[in-house]
Amino acid sequence: MPTVTVREALNQALDEEMARDRRVFIIGEEVGHYNGPYKVTQGLLAKYGEDRVLDTPIAEEGFAGIGIGAALVGLRPVVEFMTWNFSLVALDQIVNNAAKIRYMSGGQFELPIVFRGPQGAGGALAAQHSQIFENYYAYVPGLKVVAGGTAKDMKGLLKAAIRDDDPVIFLESEKMYNLSGEIPEGEYLIPIGKADVKKEGTDLTLIAWGLTLTYALQAAHEMEKEKISVEVVDPRTLRPLDLSTILASVAKTHRVLIVQEAWPIASFGEHIAYLIQKEAFDELDAPVEILSSEDVPMPYAFPLEELVLPNVAKIQAHIRHMLS
Repeated sequence: MPTVTVREALNQALDEEMARDRRVFIIGEEVGHYNGPYKVTQGLLAKYGEDRVLDTPIAEEGFAGIGIGAALVGLRPVVEFMTWNFSLVALDQIVNNAAKIRYMSGGQFELPIVFRGPQGAGGALAAQHSQIFENYYAYVPGLKVVAGGTAKDMKGLLKAAIRDDDPVIFLESEKMYNLSGEIPEGEYLIPIGKADVKKEGTDLTLIAWGLTLTYALQAAHEMEKEKISVEVVDPRTLRPLDLSTILASVAKTHRVLIVQEAWPIASFGEHIAYLIQKEAFDELDAPVEILSSEDVPMPYAFPLEELVLPNVAKIQAHIRHMLS
């Protein structure tokens, strides 16, 4: 199988879907003539023209609203936020319009739109540009929330999201774009709402998604040297959540550590922990634990950013503590 970066995988997904369906178009800041702030849309303007790759002013509420209107009349827009931090400006459009139109119209309107872009730490981008938004949007009925963690998954999930008839929040990470992985040859889709067991294990279940999946897998493989067998489960999509795959792993290992880049309070990891104790309490040999970022605004300095975020060493220490 070919090896590509996450950036290239996302670009392939956009290219293939634009070639397949003329209703698909991209709109956002610097997506066209600059080839995208993170080069995810590189080459698409030259291939598809300005009618389908639209550069916008710095006006998230405006171009999010344009995308919603376009979806209502039958197009399939992909709205790129330069960072999900900027989506706060468009929160009214996403939450009060995109998420609710299908329900409030009694199903008369579909809203096939994807909102995508990077969230989380990007490397010395400081507090206003380093936040996690998965819990903001997973909270809202009417939105689907996708947070893949590998090149293969990101390509297949983005293609599925573009074909979906509901609004999809597609979460990426600036630190993931250069990560590489194998992808299948030819076209493939990964269904929204299906988790994946990335590594089999017997002693503890490690649940991680997005960027933290990379750290979780590294930690799990390192623990093998200590004869500790860790199973790694990647939800891939947070709403809808594939709880059955998670519970099957819990029944197998009886211990759970959730790793997330989000702050600890009111996080999506806490929601998963609640569901596990509600549905599989008798399977647990120890309380569910959560490793989050530190509960502080993100510092600017690189060394301080590393102190705030989860990492391989922190995951290993948590695993040792839970099995001690």
